[in-house]
Amino acid sequence: MERTEAVQAFENVFGAKAEDLFTAAGRINVIGEHVDYCGGKVFPAALNLRCNVYGRKTGGNSIRMAFRGIDGIVEIETDKLDSYKGLKIGNYQAGVAYFLQKEGVEIVGCDLYYDCTVPFGSGLSSSAAIEVATAVTLCEYAGVEYDKVHLALVSQRAENEYAGVNCGIMDQFASAMGKKDHAVLLDCSTLEYEYVPLQLGEYCLVVANCNKPHNLVESKYNVRRQEVETALKAIQTVLPVKCLAEVTPKQFAEVRYLLSGVVEKRAEHVVMECARVHSAVEALKAGDLVELGRLLNESHYSLRDLYEVTGKELDALSAFARKENACLGSRMIGAGFGGCTISIVKKTEVEGFVRRVGKAYFDAIGYKASFYETSIEDGVTVEKL
Repeated sequence: MERTEAVQAFENVFGAKAEDLFTAAGRINVIGEHVDYCGGKVFPAALNLRCNVYGRKTGGNSIRMAFRGIDGIVEIETDKLDSYKGLKIGNYQAGVAYFLQKEGVEIVGCDLYYDCTVPFGSGLSSSAAIEVATAVTLCEYAGVEYDKVHLALVSQRAENEYAGVNCGIMDQFASAMGKKDHAVLLDCSTLEYEYVPLQLGEYCLVVANCNKPHNLVESKYNVRRQEVETALKAIQTVLPVKCLAEVTPKQFAEVRYLLSGVVEKRAEHVVMECARVHSAVEALKAGDLVELGRLLNESHYSLRDLYEVTGKELDALSAFARKENACLGSRMIGAGFGGCTISIVKKTEVEGFVRRVGKAYFDAIGYKASFYETSIEDGVTVEKL
């Protein structure tokens, strides 16, 4: 939706003009999948796909929310913020408001119109974008200073404890702390981070959504976590490590005899993926995009063969992408079993890439994928209209 349309939609719903625009970004993870809960570093970047919140401070004790593509208004009262966990729409926002209020932030009445361009269910973190944008909005309207890392933590808490969705900190951190033309090398356990220039020159990142509904992701995710915890306990009998991410590839080769079956495969993915993250950072710093592309491919193969979280749709999308001469590398991102791939594609060849990969995918799977040519942007923006 164009800004003028969104501003008009706000006025149509609330009968007044929007005064402010607060945004927070969706995210990709360049590399480092399924390692955050094993103590590993991840490498996310904030996207031009965003949650845009058009707002007007009203005072009083009610927050009225409207959403693009959904009729009606959802209203929550600031003195009853613990009572909206059952909302199908608006529970993320209520959770953020609830935890900010518990920390002493005065939650001020306002009208908010949500125009989210991050596709829902895509693995690009629409929920994190909604949470962080809401946190920024409420802090701005309360007139309090805020730390964006802290807002990421509040947003994660809202998703975990209020909405009841199990997620790590990466999504909210990238949404809040993303920096234009940079990826963030993030240690999820300590929140230590480093900005690394994500300069792709004549290439760009193309995101492809396989459009498969997410099925059983939560239960399979929990099984994977149990499997890597089993591996860690076995390895800790001979190595003094706190987490799997501390195990080097050389050490793993020496201790893998302790493991067998799927537990061995899961641990091998984590150890090698953590090594790939460091290699990818070095490749980017050296301007070696061919090596970065190779690492993306290796990551996908590992997620397919060792961690087994891809599925025929993501495998097809990434395989068809890799067949293209203009593509340096392609892999699934997110939890898996659905969602998106990212591919490094020559800018001048994007149109043909999308057409050919899209056709091949449709012919193989039977329904269409969606494609987004993305740019890497700042995580949070605040603007007077």
